[in-house]
Amino acid sequence: MIIPRLRVVFFGSPAFAVPSLRRLVQVPGVDVCAVVTQPDRPAGRGQALTEPAVKSEARILVPGASILQPEKIRTGEFEATLRALAADLFVVVAYGRILPQSILDLPALGPWNVHASLLPRWRGAAPIQWAVIAGDQETGVAIMRMEAGLDTGPVAAVATTAIDARETAGTLSVRLAALGAELLATTLPRIVDKTVALLPQDETRATVARLLRKEDGNLDFGQPARQVASRARGVDPWPGASAPLDGAAVKLFGARAVSAVGAPAVPGTVISIDGDGLCVACADGAVAFAEVQVPGRKRLPAAVVAAGRSIAVGARFGA
Repeated sequence: MIIPRLRVVFFGSPAFAVPSLRRLVQVPGVDVCAVVTQPDRPAGRGQALTEPAVKSEARILVPGASILQPEKIRTGEFEATLRALAADLFVVVAYGRILPQSILDLPALGPWNVHASLLPRWRGAAPIQWAVIAGDQETGVAIMRMEAGLDTGPVAAVATTAIDARETAGTLSVRLAALGAELLATTLPRIVDKTVALLPQDETRATVARLLRKEDGNLDFGQPARQVASRARGVDPWPGASAPLDGAAVKLFGARAVSAVGAPAVPGTVISIDGDGLCVACADGAVAFAEVQVPGRKRLPAAVVAAGRSIAVGARFGA
C-alpha cells in the first residue's frame, strides 16, 4: 500500500529509537515534519555536552524537519508548537517522558508508541533490562495506541523473539530496535486506512519495569546461579554487574550459569579461573564470567586477570 502524504512528528531520544526513524522516512508518502527529542546532556567521564542519538540521526535523515528539544513539555508554548505543525500522526519511540492527554489528542490519526516488551508485561522505562533480569525466555515489541497512563493503551501489533541464554540487555536492545522498526512500517498502512484492530491490555497481567539504579548492578551470590547470571546480563551495559572483593568493586561481564564442580563452596567463592572464565559459587551451582575488570585496570578475559594474580582461586566476593 502506498500511503498518501502523511505528516508525522517523531518523538525519540536514545539509539533504540534510531532504527524506527530510519524506517519511517523510507515509507513512501511519509513526511517527518518534526523530531522531538531530549535536550543535550552532559555525558561520559568528561561530562561533555552530548546530543541524543535521535538528534544526530535526524539532521542526516530529515534535514528539513524541525528538531525540538523542550526542557518542559507540559507548557502551553510547546503544545502550541505541536498544534501548528498540523501532524496527522505522532510516533513515539523511547522518548523518555510521559506525554499529557492534551498533546496525545492533537494528531487526527492518533499517537502511536513502539514499546520494547510484550505488553502488558514490562510497562515502563526499562522493559528490556527487566525481561533479562527476570529470566524471561521470550520478549518482543508492541505497537500501542497511546493513552495518558503508563503504557496502558490498546495494542495494535506484536512481534516476538526468544531471549538467548547469553544475551545481554545491550545486545537484545539492538535486536528489538530493528524488530520494532519493521513492525512499525508494516502496521502503519492499517493505521492510516483505519483497519487496524486494537486489543485492550489485560490489567491482571501487568508488570512495571522501573528505571534501573546504580545499585541494581550489585550481585548477590547467595542467590541461585541462574538468577545471578540473569541479573548480570540484564544490567549490561548499564549500570554493569559488580561485586566487592577486598573492599573494592570488581566489574564482571559475560555471565552464564554453570554446574559447580567438587565440594560445595561458600557463595561468592572463586572456585576456578581458566579459559571458561572466572567461576564463582552461588547458592546452587555457579556463575562463570568471561571477562573481569578490577579497579584501575582495563576489562580483560578472566584467564588474563588470573595470570596477573589480580584474583585467585579461593578469593571470596562479598566477604
